[in-house]
Amino acid sequence: MTERVAGVTGARALVETAAAAGVEVCFANPGTTEMPLVTALDEVSALRPVLGLFEGVCTGAADGYARLAGKPAMTLLHLGPGFANGIANLHNARRANSPVLNVVGDHSSWHLPYDAPLASDIVSLATPVSGWVGTVDSAARTSQVTVEALAAAMTPPCCGATLIVPADFQQATVTEPLAAVPPPQTPAPFATGRVERTAKRLRDGSRSVLLLGAETLTARGQRAAQRISEATGAKLYSETFPATAERGGGLPDLDRLPYFPEAAVKALADAESVVLAGAKEPVAYFGYAGVPSLLAEPGSVQILAEPGEDGVGALEELAEALGATNASTRRREPDIQDGLPDGPLAPASIGRIVSALLPENAVVSVEGGTCGYPFFTASAYAARHTTLTNTGGAIGQGLPAALGAAVAAPERQVIALQSDGSAQYTIQALWTMAREQADVVTLIASNRRYGILRTELNRHGGSAGGPASASLTSLDDPPLNWPALAAGYGVPGQRAETGDELARALRQALAAGGPQLIEMVL
Repeated sequence: MTERVAGVTGARALVETAAAAGVEVCFANPGTTEMPLVTALDEVSALRPVLGLFEGVCTGAADGYARLAGKPAMTLLHLGPGFANGIANLHNARRANSPVLNVVGDHSSWHLPYDAPLASDIVSLATPVSGWVGTVDSAARTSQVTVEALAAAMTPPCCGATLIVPADFQQATVTEPLAAVPPPQTPAPFATGRVERTAKRLRDGSRSVLLLGAETLTARGQRAAQRISEATGAKLYSETFPATAERGGGLPDLDRLPYFPEAAVKALADAESVVLAGAKEPVAYFGYAGVPSLLAEPGSVQILAEPGEDGVGALEELAEALGATNASTRRREPDIQDGLPDGPLAPASIGRIVSALLPENAVVSVEGGTCGYPFFTASAYAARHTTLTNTGGAIGQGLPAALGAAVAAPERQVIALQSDGSAQYTIQALWTMAREQADVVTLIASNRRYGILRTELNRHGGSAGGPASASLTSLDDPPLNWPALAAGYGVPGQRAETGDELARALRQALAAGGPQLIEMVL
């Protein structure tokens, strides 16, 4: 239902329209050309402003928020350079199909011809990381163009939308009513014919893999997939880097498809059918000579549901078509029942300790290979929780995504399981966590090197022993002082070197509430 707004600014019309569409949070790093929008946030209390000290924190937080809340968060960014600072995490958000609404202030329309120092081609910057890009061309159309941006952002499979708003149109008076906001979108229906074809291929007993992605990684989707697996022998995998995935609490022990292409090819090599449910066809992260880019055997891929379609419904209908009964409900208690590992910390022991101590319904933002895979292996037997992973591979996502998740779900405990190198890209997120008193415990896997780069050096025939290679892949000269860095941003920090120290520090941090940081020395 529209409301008439009399004598308000274009900026207020934009903010009111976004709030009417259900947008509740704006992660902002504004500048001169966004001051009318800042004033509008004063006037529209339904939209909460959250300041980030760096635009990559704002965009990553909006992504994490959207993944947990299932609806858009808004960012407020300053011109093209400010938007450019946030692009890496918008790349991840696009790969996660997160409905982020970016609002970017631009110079006044009459000032643009003069090529002022901060003028840039914002459309060209935004296009690669946005499914929709638009510019407000008059104050009167501000609300309508905002609605178009929101509709694009929220239409499955969802995408980022970037709305560019010249400063003069933000300031001008608007007397037109607000445009009607788009209704909530539901996933597109799946094709029944695909269910029938897939059932036929699975009934014959051929070796099969069911690869899950997007909403099929909810508990309901995994239960349906488990029924299919138990009825047909199909092997279950999650896509390698899912946007969100439910885990633990009796759900299937669902492996992620391996990251390195040789291991992924091996995992899929025997499959005569690779059935995609909400996942895209698996592709090698990088091209290596002699290794195929497409990881499944040619001709084996079968699409059950595309991203953006009702993949859960497709799985449930497939299970019914196969006569698959209810899945087994075997559940093993968390590893805390078996005793926690002590001694010097290693990735496997960290995975066990964190999994064992996870509170029920926690959210874990995972970034980094050092502890990410060991945690994922151990967490199959943890309490029920939700994981967020780095969907697009642009590092610096983990801390902002954890922040956004905590804002979206303040009743849930958030853990940021983070490698030390990638944490430095968006370390400013700690300050916003402190300011907002976000319930985030940050666990830094501190091995003082870029471990993945050393692995890649070996793959390319190099060695970390050379002077340039050692210099460009190490973080120990000088070593990072994580407790001091955390304290500088207003977050209490501790250091743990053994399993016993980590368990004790994690229990203390969880009990204390608010933002906390623990450096886990490897």
